[in-house]
Amino acid sequence: MAEIEIRLPKMGESVTEATITNWLKNVGDSVAMDEPLVEVATDKVDNELPSEGAGVLIKILFEKDQVAQVGDVIAILSTDGSSSAAPAAKEEAPVVAASAAPAAAVSAPVSTSTETTSIPKNGTSGKFFSPLVRNIAEKEGISAGELEAISGTGQDGRVTKKDVISYLENRGSAPVAAPAPTTVATPVAAAAAPAPMVNAPSTAAFMNVKEPIVLPNPGDEIIEMDRMRKLIADHMVMSVHVSPHVTSYVEADVTNIVKWREKVKNTFKQREGQNITYTPILIEAIVKAIKDFPMINVSVSGTTIIKRKDINIGMATALPSGNLIVPVIKNADQLNLVGITKAVNGLADSARNNKLKPEDIQGGTYTVTNVGSFGNVMGTPIINQPQVAILALGAIRKVPAVIETPEGDFIGIRHKMFLSHSYDHRVVDGALGGQFVRRVADYLESFDINTPI
Repeated sequence: MAEIEIRLPKMGESVTEATITNWLKNVGDSVAMDEPLVEVATDKVDNELPSEGAGVLIKILFEKDQVAQVGDVIAILSTDGSSSAAPAAKEEAPVVAASAAPAAAVSAPVSTSTETTSIPKNGTSGKFFSPLVRNIAEKEGISAGELEAISGTGQDGRVTKKDVISYLENRGSAPVAAPAPTTVATPVAAAAAPAPMVNAPSTAAFMNVKEPIVLPNPGDEIIEMDRMRKLIADHMVMSVHVSPHVTSYVEADVTNIVKWREKVKNTFKQREGQNITYTPILIEAIVKAIKDFPMINVSVSGTTIIKRKDINIGMATALPSGNLIVPVIKNADQLNLVGITKAVNGLADSARNNKLKPEDIQGGTYTVTNVGSFGNVMGTPIINQPQVAILALGAIRKVPAVIETPEGDFIGIRHKMFLSHSYDHRVVDGALGGQFVRRVADYLESFDINTPI
């Protein structure tokens, strides 16, 4: 019987594992080439994976809510339509045993751990720990402080399964180091990885605060957060703990932009087959301002500032489910207005139809959120870590304004909007944060109404 192994594909540079969220086919079902087979979720995005072959699904190796590593065989197809569960199981047995062996080998030396602690998704330095890593740590009695001290070999220093297994092996072979896990983790982490722990004194107290337990009243509806909402919640709390937020506001006169868009939108739709909105014009102005103030386009790692070469603009997008996702326009400074428009429309459409790829939401260096699309005039956005700034675009409104002319001042109707710029006060002071958002407004107000499209 010919069989096809369906493996978990690589889904982005920093993605090493995924959680199986739903099987779209059952054992015994026929599966066509490229037909959606399984839904998976990473810490980046939810994905629907197509089948790599055609046949009958004869075995599912990872059940719902289990975590698989990139490259793992998650299912087996039979190309001749027959099912032989026993041989398949026999073939898989050595693989399962081999993958389980390291965990079994290291579990014995650390069986003396005093207790299992709950590991948060993000460490005190903001380092993300995947569900698999947290699960191993909790089972093996590795404290949050110990996990923070492990030097990760994944992208951006992320701790992987191999790092944890290696740590356990070394931990078990050195009895003198055994008491360390039961002590306060800060001295150990400081010695092993001083740079990431720079933020610990300012954030540890917040991270250890227990959330209040709220009891429902009679008649209240209890709604469990879905997976994406939990990720958003954790990310937002982490961002507020990591970055001291400051917000500056500027009002911009965008009358010329409104008139220009009204003049070109029909022609653009006929020529390009898609709409041109205000968002691409606003993003173009932001990109110009970033070039003028490149220290807005940075990230912080401990006491190190990483100045980004690329300008990759994330645009916060509301999903039909009510959740939020941030697809990224890569190298936005290399695109003209038409290119930015197509990128905005394409990413927004993919987000609404759950077609975003992991790479579509990675690598952002600055984020824009359009609160005006909901009728809000301004907002106080939370920074999308590890970036240091985010701009909220308010609603464009007709307002009375004083118009200065050589012949004198008069009151007229103008189109105006508020720009709300939140930034990380660790590295962006009020002068830089305020000058940047003022420069964005200047570019918007000086927009040429005769700009060709």
